[in-house]
Amino acid sequence: MNREEANMIGFEIVAYAGEARSKLLDAMNLAKQGMYDEANQLVEEANESIKEAHNTQTTMLAQEASGESVEVGFIMVHGQDHLMTTLLLRDLVHHIIELYKK
Repeated sequence: MNREEANMIGFEIVAYAGEARSKLLDAMNLAKQGMYDEANQLVEEANESIKEAHNTQTTMLAQEASGESVEVGFIMVHGQDHLMTTLLLRDLVHHIIELYKK
């Protein structure tokens, strides 16, 4: 996999993770207003975006695992950073929503 292909995968991960991040923050704001069903719906939608980001990431991992050379640049690192922080945000939002319910 050349650097251009890896960059496209990186951009795709950033897009999916960014979409999930936005939905998670919106979910937290809805929960703050007591709109728990709507908040849970957005969390589920965010989980789907995270799943898509993981699927994209897995494509690259599978190619590297099969012995193909993969050129990783800053864009891919940026994508990984976005995905990991979004996963952390998802965990925190889950706990915050539960706190709002109490």
